[in-house]
Amino acid sequence: MDQPTSGAGPADEADGGAEVLGRPLPEGVRRRVIALVSDAFGGLTVSELPAQLRQYARFTPTRRAKFAGNAMAAALESDALFRQRIGERLGQSQPELTGALEAGSPPAAADPLDVAAAAYVLRPVGWVKLVESAGEEVQRADAERADEETRRELEHLREELERARAHTRAETERLRTELEAARKEAESLHRKLRSALSEVKRGEAALRRGVAETEAVRAESAAQLSAAESESRRLKGRLGEAEAALEASRRATREGRSVEDMRLRLLLDTVLDAASGLRRELALPPATTHPADTVDALEPGRMSPKDIAARALSETDPALLDQLLALPQAHLIVDGYNVTKTGYPQMPLEKQRLRLLGGLSVLAAQTGAEMTCVFDGAELAAPVLLAPPRGVRVLFSKPGVTADEVIRQLARAEPPGRPVVVVSTDREVADGVAKAGARPVASVLLLKRLSRV
Repeated sequence: MDQPTSGAGPADEADGGAEVLGRPLPEGVRRRVIALVSDAFGGLTVSELPAQLRQYARFTPTRRAKFAGNAMAAALESDALFRQRIGERLGQSQPELTGALEAGSPPAAADPLDVAAAAYVLRPVGWVKLVESAGEEVQRADAERADEETRRELEHLREELERARAHTRAETERLRTELEAARKEAESLHRKLRSALSEVKRGEAALRRGVAETEAVRAESAAQLSAAESESRRLKGRLGEAEAALEASRRATREGRSVEDMRLRLLLDTVLDAASGLRRELALPPATTHPADTVDALEPGRMSPKDIAARALSETDPALLDQLLALPQAHLIVDGYNVTKTGYPQMPLEKQRLRLLGGLSVLAAQTGAEMTCVFDGAELAAPVLLAPPRGVRVLFSKPGVTADEVIRQLARAEPPGRPVVVVSTDREVADGVAKAGARPVASVLLLKRLSRV
């Protein structure tokens, strides 16, 4: 803020001499002057105020002193009329002080700041000395107050220092005691640690010896176990070979007898059924004739020449398969996947098998013929879980054996003279079963016949 200084105004010159401050107004005096002006400011009209102060007319004294202090100090210094009006207001509010100043004898009990501020506003004779002495008094009081505060602060700091020193001595003693106790404890722990390390080393040595002994025992046990397992495998192999040889011997003996018996019995049944069928085919009369037998007429079930001429059927006519299955003790062998992949290859294998076996079951029930369906099982990851339908034997070839080989084995297993029909489009299968005396037919023939089921 600008410090107000005294200058010679018109009123001062009229009083007979201009008094001027030789230095800036002391800060305490200045604040008190601004407070006096702010308090007296409110008693003036707007027209009585200097132009630069009229904007602060509605401010409270506190806000006015805060925001218009510099402007009021400048106006008070430069505007003698404004200073005179402030002096009149001061005289009304503090008549005793203003009267004593005008008389040249300020009251001794008054506050030096109030005296200096009033003197600065009223400008009586000798006001500069009053202001300067008040400033010096304030500075002396401030210095004494600062010295007193400094002494109190110094005393307080000395007390704090003494307490800090006492605390430091006590803390040092405590830390020294704790350090001594920690040193003793550390020495004890070092001794225990050395003892524990010795124990650990002895334990590690004992552990290494135990591990070495255990490894030796384990190696010896492993060698004995390996020898025992080798001997066990050898004995099991010999036992398996002996059991297999025994079972093969039993099976050969049993099959040699049962197969021959079966072949003879089946051949006998075939001959008997063929004779019975031949008797029906030839319509042989009984040994005793009857008069009615001499009548020339067609009997039920006998064919006319026209029917006999029509018996030559095509290889793809389903009636041909019916005639073959009508033969006595006929055996139908079906190449399963050859038929299904010819008729419905787009279906999954499982559904192909189920569809074919369902049709064969119905055909077996209609004709009474023996039926065997063979599927290739060489590439199966696991056995097929399948319940064979009634009247149909279902076989899968073993690993390493094709379905064609199984079909040829079935054809060779039949006795000569029995009607055997093999359904397959495979030329090698057809040629092989034909050499064994079987009748090969195309897969299309069976598919057409099953479509009528």
